[in-house]
Amino acid sequence: MSTEYRNFLALSYEELEVLNLQAKADRANRVPIDEIREKRLKYLTDEKRIKAVTVLFSDLEGRLHLLDYDKKFLLGAYENLTFDGSSIRGFTAQKESDLRLGIDWGAFYWVPADVFGNGKVLVFGTVIDKDGTPYSGDLRGVLKGYSDTLYKTKGYTLNAANEIEGFLFASRDAEKKYHETGKFEFINTGGYYHVLPLDPLRQFIDTAAEVQRAMGFENEKDHPEVAPSQFEINYGYGEVVAAADQIQLYKLLCRQIANNMGYTACFLPKPVVGVNGSGMHTNVSISGGKTNLFWDAAGQEKLSAFGWEFIDRILSHALDICLILNPSVNAYRRLDPHFEAPNQIKASATDRGSMVRVPIGNSRSMRVEVRSVAPDANPYLTLFSIFKTGIDGQIAAVDNLRQAQRYLPDHIQQAIDDFKASEWIGEILGADVQGRFADLKQAAADRSPKDLGTFVKGSEVQYHHEVYNQSLWNLF
Repeated sequence: MSTEYRNFLALSYEELEVLNLQAKADRANRVPIDEIREKRLKYLTDEKRIKAVTVLFSDLEGRLHLLDYDKKFLLGAYENLTFDGSSIRGFTAQKESDLRLGIDWGAFYWVPADVFGNGKVLVFGTVIDKDGTPYSGDLRGVLKGYSDTLYKTKGYTLNAANEIEGFLFASRDAEKKYHETGKFEFINTGGYYHVLPLDPLRQFIDTAAEVQRAMGFENEKDHPEVAPSQFEINYGYGEVVAAADQIQLYKLLCRQIANNMGYTACFLPKPVVGVNGSGMHTNVSISGGKTNLFWDAAGQEKLSAFGWEFIDRILSHALDICLILNPSVNAYRRLDPHFEAPNQIKASATDRGSMVRVPIGNSRSMRVEVRSVAPDANPYLTLFSIFKTGIDGQIAAVDNLRQAQRYLPDHIQQAIDDFKASEWIGEILGADVQGRFADLKQAAADRSPKDLGTFVKGSEVQYHHEVYNQSLWNLF
């Protein structure tokens, strides 16, 4: 079809970065939402080259969903956008299917046309229940509500940055075809920091970094990781909801760029046995005004007493939240001590086998790093559980809590049992969400061998939430 007479929005990467950084600053500075909404509505009205607005939301497992609304329709109906919740795994039952989408106008992105298509902009949505209240299964809304409440009542700003590792495999459908092929094919065999300048992995990393930069991620560094064909592209700290949104965008753009290049970007925690798995090391801190509340020049490892108590609560509830941080059958392959795996329920400044690490920091950068998070975890649920637990959880009466010889489970069934039995999880999520999440994880566990064995089974990939589709599930 000819495109000669079309005139859809396609901005340069430099223009995109300017717009996205300004939107990011408005969000970080907590510009009143009414003011931002009016600014965005005016922009959409005036910019004739935009054809559609993509609204993003995530289900209970963290799978990202995208709905495209015609721009003119959205301008007149943005306060009453409905969708069928019964089609979303973990959301409503069929008999109570109607849910609404609210627009979070602060979470607005201009996107590269060569990756996302011409004439589109993105905005994150909040799922609203039939009675007008935030939907309990929308963990983005739960996280946002918690963050906003802490800011209003205590002046806290919750900060996070995530180091998300992944693999780049040959062919576009490497995950979907794994049940047929039984293997993943590396596209390079380099290693940590080591790759030729025009190697396919380096070209992928460079392209993804360019897109992140254009979308206002404020990149820091990128490099091949330890395992063959493994990558990590780091970016700056942000307020917790914006940070979780960036995780979803990071994985989305990596998948699309890989697909454009004829590859698959894979975020399974341990897709190949015998080499390092992928993690999502989660760095968190809390600010009061401009003060980093985790910093104390005189504290142990320069971490404040408040920061150490935060860690103690995480360690105390480690088994309660393990399923949230490691939500797939495959994730428990990664918790293998032979590959720098953080499977020990302890805290350390140096030991990378510890669940929690205290990195070197200063008054601005001091933070706590939760290392036991898998890259397929729901980012909203993960960050909510970490902050909620670190701030409001109970500290267990365990001798030498930070160095006790305790370990995370080595298979998902134990993690499911701990999650279902946890009073703390019921308190922070509610019994309904606790039950729904456990049921989703149990369904995948029941279709996979309990004993992981020495090679990755097709079911671990096939029922992984990021490659879910009806045809695969119906093979069994």
